[in-house]
Amino acid sequence: MDPIVELQAAGVSLGGHPVLRDLDLTLLPGQTVGVAGPNGSGKTTLVRTVATLVPIDEGELFLFGRRVDGRDLAAIRSSIGLIGHQPALIPELTLFENLVHVCRLTGVDEGRVGRALDVVGLAGAADRRAQACSFGMKRRVEIAHLLLTRPMLLLLDEASSGLDEDARGLVGTLVQSVRDRGGGCLVVSHDVAHLRELSTELARLENGTLEKLT
Repeated sequence: MDPIVELQAAGVSLGGHPVLRDLDLTLLPGQTVGVAGPNGSGKTTLVRTVATLVPIDEGELFLFGRRVDGRDLAAIRSSIGLIGHQPALIPELTLFENLVHVCRLTGVDEGRVGRALDVVGLAGAADRRAQACSFGMKRRVEIAHLLLTRPMLLLLDEASSGLDEDARGLVGTLVQSVRDRGGGCLVVSHDVAHLRELSTELARLENGTLEKLT
């Protein structure tokens, strides 16, 4: 059984400044690895590295058993779902249109969009433009997006920050759905209590290195 993610002695520098150092991480199918750490500890860089958006300078990165070397990135990325600090929606489109756009890009049945909006509690706001929606509503749409596309690797960077309890529960539902189909989740947050609720393994990132927590 190949790991979903395997980082081996990975190092990443940004602007000549080392951010991740000699970092090892293994994420197995069915696991959620939660990574805590203060602001500036490198959590976002770790997520972006695993998402193949930031290249490593040292070591190796394997995703789905394949060494990441710059080739076939489109195929790898098609199995990755990412929620970052800021919701990534097209402001001029409605919530419904944003999800239809996702379906057309990924080959998902557009007929599932209404149900996805209903699951995240936004059926009544389907025709509202994204630019007129609150942060929490936009985040719910991103959750609906990932419920539609069903990634095998889910990457969450402070995805629960600023959400009410119902929406935080939807994050948990999303994480569990990925694990149930044999995928894996990497979740980074400063909120250790919420990480413990979501994760099967917990680690702390500080000074660019990971330390396993109990």
